Amino acid sequence: MREIQFREALREAMVEEMRLDPTVYLMGEEVAEYNGAYKVSQGMLDEFGAERVIDTPIAELGFAGIGVGSAINGLRPIIEFMTFNFSLVAIDQVINSAAKIMSMSGGQYSCPIVFRGPTGNAGMLSSQHSQNFENWFANTPGLKVVVPSNPYDAKGLLKSSIRDNDPVIFMESELMYGDKGQVPEEEYLIPIGQAKVVREGNDVTIVSFGKIMKVALAAADELAKNGVSAEVIDLRTVRPIDYATIINSVKKTNRCVIVEEAWPLAAISSELTYNIQRNAFDYLDAPVIRVNSLDLPLPYAPTLIEAILPSLKRTLEAVEAVMYKK
Repeated sequence: MREIQFREALREAMVEEMRLDPTVYLMGEEVAEYNGAYKVSQGMLDEFGAERVIDTPIAELGFAGIGVGSAINGLRPIIEFMTFNFSLVAIDQVINSAAKIMSMSGGQYSCPIVFRGPTGNAGMLSSQHSQNFENWFANTPGLKVVVPSNPYDAKGLLKSSIRDNDPVIFMESELMYGDKGQVPEEEYLIPIGQAKVVREGNDVTIVSFGKIMKVALAAADELAKNGVSAEVIDLRTVRPIDYATIINSVKKTNRCVIVEEAWPLAAISSELTYNIQRNAFDYLDAPVIRVNSLDLPLPYAPTLIEAILPSLKRTLEAVEAVMYKK
């Protein structure tokens, strides 16, 4: 094991898969000559050349379409969006082409493509660059949606995503690229669709994913100081969702709080709440409570950003509510 950055874990995953499989290539804005907008692809152009690490114009619909076409014809593209806010320009190729080709061809064609890039708030980038679309993509049959929270998961899940024969939406965070974590030197894979209990507990289950896992874990640390034992679950993927791990935890703790960066309406936490209350209702000692961003476009001012996003304070208040039925 050695400690590396989140961006380095992603780079190692891509480099390893490109060395193993000549059909894998990376394409996107500034991924080659500039070494990536966030330096995720640092040095990859030097190793693999311009035919496999490809700079594009600012034309998401165009290069997403090239990626989809090449995937259908036998390649395994990694398409980098500088931010998933820009994926809206390419939404037709993602939703109507990549996600549908297996079904519409009667199983004759697969589309092994990874669309990856940062999602959500990245600090003072205002409304158009701070949105979460995990639930949009997760609501689309034919797609898989992966949202890692640490370097170890990022590498193992990205390698699995590149090898997957279905289109995968792989969502990162600009605020996590510099995060460090322990990653093995030897090769490993993490299965898509498998949640992880990152902290065991008995009094309340806290579920989260992506960078908001930091809030969930901070809440568990704070609760422990007051004798409250929180079990923390990292979803890791939001399509498919590992309901079994969550339900088993709730049956043990009898309480659940879900912390998610997205807006509350039709969020991943909405689906989780429904399934928990449908499949573990008799075990619940209090209603499931969600902690989401407030239902507002994210502003520019850091004080307002802090007020809108899920916070430690709001998470602790939610746990207190389910513990004492407020």
